[in-house]
Amino acid sequence: MGEFRRSKNAIIGGVCGGIAELLDWDPTLVRIGYVLLSILSAAFPGILVYLILWLVIPGPED
Repeated sequence: MGEFRRSKNAIIGGVCGGIAELLDWDPTLVRIGYVLLSILSAAFPGILVYLILWLVIPGPED
């Protein structure tokens, strides 16, 4: 496995794209899964976790 970084394949912050690249999954499926998980957990925790990950995970390599 590679290093966990945010992805250049980003819609908002690159967090889901980075997870998809790390696990070699389709980024769209990871995004859909994250949104569904966030909605099922009353949305706020999912948004908060995403923002924290966005701040903590290093950006994409150039």
